[in-house]
Amino acid sequence: QVQLVESGGGLVQLGGSLRLSCAASGNIFSIYSMNWYRQAPGRQRELVATITRGGSTNYVDSVKGRFAISRDNAKNTVYLQMNSLKPEDTARYYCNVEGTIWTRSTVDDYWGQGTQVTVSS
Repeated sequence: QVQLVESGGGLVQLGGSLRLSCAASGNIFSIYSMNWYRQAPGRQRELVATITRGGSTNYVDSVKGRFAISRDNAKNTVYLQMNSLKPEDTARYYCNVEGTIWTRSTVDDYWGQGTQVTVSS
């Protein structure tokens, strides 16, 4: 199976910055996209940012201009640089990978356990 380990979450004040990392390991063979989702209490999980292997990126409107997603294909790692953080950014952030494993040719989704981001005002 594929393991995704997120890191970099924590407590930050309004206007601060955090950099999240997610490293994929295990039986991953080929990664086609890497994504960050977030879920706050009482809210649905939403897609925050996505990046393809070719480098194309997309962001939810609420984080445009503040967040930046990037990846290191050689390390199977995706990053989310979060600047100008707001209390409404408080959520658990989850890494998601679309890819294939050695034993399957089908593209599947894989999820990390999440990392908490809390922004105080």
